[in-house]
Amino acid sequence: MLFALASALVIAPLASAHAFLDHALPGVGSAVHESPAQLKLWFSERLEPEFSTVEVLDRTGKRVDKGDPQVDSADRMLLRISLPPLAPGRYRVSWRVLSVDTHVATGQFTFDIAP
Repeated sequence: MLFALASALVIAPLASAHAFLDHALPGVGSAVHESPAQLKLWFSERLEPEFSTVEVLDRTGKRVDKGDPQVDSADRMLLRISLPPLAPGRYRVSWRVLSVDTHVATGQFTFDIAP
């Protein structure tokens, strides 16, 4: 019984793990002065490439990224997408990821390109 209790205490934190957004480039809520070539999102867990996606929308809700989201093969905690040259303004990032522990996480944030 003591072994079962100890096992449950070790396994419980692992079972509740989710992929949380750790940091991004451009950063969450940041303002940059040049249009980035890519948006990069780093998560706290490894991601399932086939079920993880991100999109970048302009102020009107129009998708402005190049439509090529991908989990980096060398760093499975990194999700990236290519961007065309973007005009100054506010952009909304919307992501949905599936971590290798089968938990889905979603989120949004904005960044600005300053003139």
